[in-house]
Amino acid sequence: MKSNVYFIDLRATAKENLVAKLARLLDTAGLSETIKERDLVAVKLHFGEQGNTAFIRPVFIRKIVESIKQIGGVPFLTDANTLYAGTRSDSPHHLLTAIQNGFAYAVVDAPIVIADGLRGKSETAVTVNQKNFKKVYIGSDIMEADALISVAHFKGHELSGFGGAIKNMGMGCASRRGKLAQHSTVSPKVIKKKCIGCGDCMDHCSQNALSLEKEKAVLDAKKCIGCGECIIICPNEAIQIQWNQDIPVFLENMVEYTMGVLKNKAGKTLFANFITDISPACDCYGHNDAPIVRNIGIVSSTDPVAIDQASVDLVNREQALPESCLTTNMEKGEDKFRGIYPNVDWTIQLDYAQRLGLGSRSYELKKI
Repeated sequence: MKSNVYFIDLRATAKENLVAKLARLLDTAGLSETIKERDLVAVKLHFGEQGNTAFIRPVFIRKIVESIKQIGGVPFLTDANTLYAGTRSDSPHHLLTAIQNGFAYAVVDAPIVIADGLRGKSETAVTVNQKNFKKVYIGSDIMEADALISVAHFKGHELSGFGGAIKNMGMGCASRRGKLAQHSTVSPKVIKKKCIGCGDCMDHCSQNALSLEKEKAVLDAKKCIGCGECIIICPNEAIQIQWNQDIPVFLENMVEYTMGVLKNKAGKTLFANFITDISPACDCYGHNDAPIVRNIGIVSSTDPVAIDQASVDLVNREQALPESCLTTNMEKGEDKFRGIYPNVDWTIQLDYAQRLGLGSRSYELKKI
C-alpha cells in the first residue's frame, strides 16, 4: 500500500509566503491528528555545528512551534548530544551552539531540552528484540514526550549515504551509549601511502585514538569509538572504512534504533524533510560544502520510510549544480548520493526499515 507524502515547492506569493505555506503543509499531512491538547511535543531537529550554515532556518521552526501551540500542544525543541568532539558534545555547549545559531527562545518561542542530559547519560532502554540489538538506548526526554515531530534537513552523509527522517530519529535520538553501539562496527583504517602526516585527524579525534609515528597516522583500535569523523576530515582520503563489511550493519543498527524511538509513539509522530541547501555531508561538521542540486522544497508524511524515499527521488531527478563536489552521476535521474559516496548503498536503510514494519518505500507524492 502506498503512503502519502505531501510536498510543497518554494514558490511564494503576496497572498501566501513560504512560512505560511509550511503551516498548510503540516496541517494537510496530519499535524492536528498527531497532537492532542496539552501533549508535550518533542520537535526533533539538528541545531547545526558552529560554522555550519546549512541547517534549517529558525524562522521555519518558529512556525512549526506556532502550529503546535494552536492545536493545544506544548512544544520543546530537542536533540541529543554528539559522540564526536565538537560544539554539541555536552548540554551546556549544545545549548550555547543552538542559541548562537539562532534557536533562542526569543526567536523560536519554545524552550530547548537536550534529550539525553548533561553528558549524554540520561537514557531509556527500549526493548526491540531485533537482529543486532535486543535493547536500544534513547534520550529519556524524547521517550517521555507525548508526541514527536521530526524536522530533518535532507542532505548527504558519509556513512549512511543520505541523512533524512530515519537518521534524525535513529542516530539523532540515541543517547551517547546508543550512538556508540550503532557505530561499533565502523572500523577505520589508515592507508599509509596516502597519509602525509598533517595531523588533522588527531586534532578532531575525541578519544585521542590517532597519533603520528614516523610522520604517518596510526590508529589505536582499542580507543576508537567508530564515530567516523576522521574519515571526512582527512584531506587525502588516507582514512577509510571496510565499506562492504561495516556499512550494512551500521545502517541496520540505525534503523533498529529508529524502531526504538517510535515504539511508544504510535499515531503520535509526523515527519518533515527540508530538501534545501542539500550539502554533501552532515550538519555535524563546522562547515558545509556547496549544495549538490538546487533547493527543491519541503515534504511531510506520517511514514518515515516513504518520506526518505521521496526525498531521495526528488534529489535524484535534478541536474547537479555546477562547481559542487559531484564529478559523476550529475545528470537528471542519476543517483547523486552514490556519486558522492560510491561505497555506501543507502537503499539498505530503507529496505530494512520496510522489513521491520516502520513504513513503505512505495508512496504517492501529493503536491499542495
